[in-house]
Amino acid sequence: MYQYSLLAASEGEDVNPLIPEVYDIVWSVVCVAIIAFAFYKYVVPRLTKVLDERTDKIEGGIARAEAAQVEAQVTLQQYQQQLADARLEAARIREDARTQGQQILAQMRTEAQAESDRIVAAGHSQLEAQRQQILTELRSEVGRTAVDLAEKIIGQSVSDEAKQSASIERFLAELDDTDAGIGVGR
Repeated sequence: MYQYSLLAASEGEDVNPLIPEVYDIVWSVVCVAIIAFAFYKYVVPRLTKVLDERTDKIEGGIARAEAAQVEAQVTLQQYQQQLADARLEAARIREDARTQGQQILAQMRTEAQAESDRIVAAGHSQLEAQRQQILTELRSEVGRTAVDLAEKIIGQSVSDEAKQSASIERFLAELDDTDAGIGVGR
């Protein structure tokens, strides 16, 4: 090459140093063609394969993400349904407890009223028994007092037991009639 340029320079031609020689261009084209062939034969298919795999991974990831999102939505709906069911169950339990509480209160009121009635009835019967006892004691006391008064008034002893009892009973009967007419003691 050096010799060719010397020849050209010696012949008097103007040689442009920026324009390569024809054989340089031919050999450069051949080298570029070989490199291009090797590039398209080996590099491009591998690059295409890698890009296809990456595309599949990305699309698969998107598909998996969409599937996960759908699954999450289904799970969320199930959770919300379970939460709603739990709220309904809690409301039902509260209502049952309120109803049972009202029943227990009503039962306790009934039992308390029955106990109160029993206590009042027992009190009345006890009062009646005490009244009868007091009346009996009062009759005997009034009878004795009447006999004592009669003895003091008459001035002699009223010792006949039968007469004494009859007098006391008659006196008390008159006393009862008088009390019944006035409304005392009832």
